This record gives sequence, structure tokens and C-alpha cells, in this order.
Amino acid sequence: MKKLVLILTVFLLFSLAMAGAQAKKVVAYTAHEDNIIAGMVPRFKAETGYDLEFVKLGSGDVTKRVKAEAGNPQCDVIWSIGGEQLEADSALLEKYIPKEWSKIDPVFKVGTNWLPYTGIMNVFIVNTNLLTPAETPKGWADLMDPKWKGKICSATPDKSGSAYMQMNNVFLAFKDKGWDIYTPIVANFFISTGSSAVPKFVNDGEAPIGITLEDNAFRFVQGGGPVKIVYPVEGVIAAPDGIALVKGAPHAAAGKFFIDWCLSKPTQDFLVSQMFRRPVRIDGMSPPGLPPLSKIKTIPYDFVMAAGYKTAYLKEFNRLRMRLGL
Repeated sequence: MKKLVLILTVFLLFSLAMAGAQAKKVVAYTAHEDNIIAGMVPRFKAETGYDLEFVKLGSGDVTKRVKAEAGNPQCDVIWSIGGEQLEADSALLEKYIPKEWSKIDPVFKVGTNWLPYTGIMNVFIVNTNLLTPAETPKGWADLMDPKWKGKICSATPDKSGSAYMQMNNVFLAFKDKGWDIYTPIVANFFISTGSSAVPKFVNDGEAPIGITLEDNAFRFVQGGGPVKIVYPVEGVIAAPDGIALVKGAPHAAAGKFFIDWCLSKPTQDFLVSQMFRRPVRIDGMSPPGLPPLSKIKTIPYDFVMAAGYKTAYLKEFNRLRMRLGL
């Protein structure tokens, strides 16, 4: 009997140790750029003692994988994908109010079951060795010119959440003329594997113009490359990308802990100062070297609308791409 009690005690202690070890791990599916992942993962471990395991996928593939695993979730947190993608698949997510929710700017509190993570904007990046100031496009309408055929580097909205936001940027700026403007722009595309690859192509002189996220572009400006950022004169969507707890997450408590850490002031300031994202906190620092939002013409982003029209928009985009032979 004593032997049995000893065995059960050892088993219980082992089980508790395993549970404690599991609680110190977070599994995230992410579309984050490699350099941000490389900066955040060791920082999270050093500051908290938690391990952050991640799977890097395209935005659309993140939610497809979570949906496929819904009966047996394998991930805790969706980390940095487009808000419209999270809005469209909000049924996969568990509502969570973070500890410092009162510190999040109300303008970014727009999601159903998902949270704002950082502020993002889509911009043009231009190679200053290839284009003079007079030749540099100032807005979306300038990208329609046939002279740019094969010279505008961009990801595609069926693969990239930020590229889908770029599509919507055109539609919101030009309203009922959106497809009339967007179609000739797409005809000029030189397609990249993703939005984060765009500025490298432009920096290396393989394309004179790129459409990408502001932080991706600014990294090459800071690196001293022959590039500059252009904020389209018709207006730029300023919106949050998102972070969310997965419904049925295997390490839900750790997932919540990670979300709180991501939205804390020290982490948000790190994302601003080192990764050139914009903060979602009302007490966040301003990005050094970037213009304040007050100096940029911005357009509000309706995530519900963007999510609702996504299937139809992407179907039309793929028809357009086939017609153009891209």
C-alpha cells in the first residue's frame, strides 16, 4: 500500500511539474516579419521566462490553419495579422480584455474578439537612384500610368493581409471608381512573395516603386538605402493589425499573459523604437524619424466591411490577375 501511495505521489508531482512547464509556453501563429520575430522571441523569454514557439505563415494561411485545427487547437495566439482577416474569422477567437485595456487608444478598439496590436499604414517606397523627384509618384492615381508596367513591386491581396488593405485603400479613396483605378495599377505589378520582400527589391534597384507597410519601408531608409517613403496624397489607411486568443487554446493562461506583455508600454515602445511600428497605446512614444499622424492624410478602415467583401473582392482580383497574365 505504501508503495502504491509513493507511486501515486511521484506521478502527481510529475504531472504538476509537467503542467507547470506547459504553462510556461505560448504557441503563436504569425505573419510577422522575420526581423520582428527575431527581436521579440528572445525578449519575451528574457523578460518573462516563458518560451514563445511560433509558426510563420501568410495571413490567410494563419486563419485557415486555425480553422482546420478547431476541433483540436494547437495554437494559443494569433499574433500580428490583418484585422479584417481576424474580423472575418472572429468565431475562431476567444474574447479577452487585456489588463491595460484603458491605455489602448479608443480609435483602435474596433475588433470583434480580437485586439489591436500595432498601428500600421501602407505606403510607397521609391528608389531615389532610379527616379527623380519630378518622376516620383505622389498618389495612387499616378500608379495607373502604363509607363510603370512591371515596375511596381507589390504582394497580392489573396496572399498578404497588408496587400488586401492596400486594395481597400484604393477603394476607400476613390469610392465607386475603385476598380477603375485599381485595375491599371495591378496591370503594372511586379509581384513579390510578400509585403516584407517589397522594400528589398526597391532598395536593390530591381524595381523603382513598391507598395508595402510603413515599418518595412522605414527600415531601409534607416539603413541608409537609396530609398524614400511616399504617403499617397489621396489618403492612407491608418489601422491596427491584430492579436487574438484562439478559442480552446491549449495554453490559454499563457496566451493571455503573452497578449498582456505585447500590449504593455515597454513592449509597445520597443516595437516603436526598434521595429518602427506605431503604438496603439495612448501613452505610447512617437516613432522617431517618422511624421506624426497629424501630418498625414489618413482614411478610417471599416474592418467589418473589408471582412464582408473579402471573398468577392479576391474572386474579382484573381479573375483580373488571370486576364492580365500575372
